[in-house]
Amino acid sequence: QVQLVESGGGLVQAGGSLRLSCAASGLTLDYYDIAWLRQAPGKEREVISCIAARDGATDYIDPVKGRFTISRDNAKNTAYLQMNGLKPEDTAVYYCAMRSAFLGYVCRDLTFDYWGQGTQVTVSS
Repeated sequence: QVQLVESGGGLVQAGGSLRLSCAASGLTLDYYDIAWLRQAPGKEREVISCIAARDGATDYIDPVKGRFTISRDNAKNTAYLQMNGLKPEDTAVYYCAMRSAFLGYVCRDLTFDYWGQGTQVTVSS
């Protein structure tokens, strides 16, 4: 069975940093595009960053650009999201998700083959 397990969330002060991890099992990471998403209370879930399987190309939404960095380590079957300069408005549940690279979805699309359980990130002022 396929399982994605996120870790690394928690409570941090504004301006601080967190590194989220997404450990995958039951699949070969090389064939999957990876995304990080977040959902704040009362808001829709949104994709915030993607990294492609094919060439490692990355994409970010403007609010996190320059502060967050998505990466992948196929040998470890793990994806990461390094979050620096955190702001209170970054408070949300963060999810990793994966989809077959062959399908060719654009980054912002919410269609994924697999989802993690989510990890809470809370940024205090």
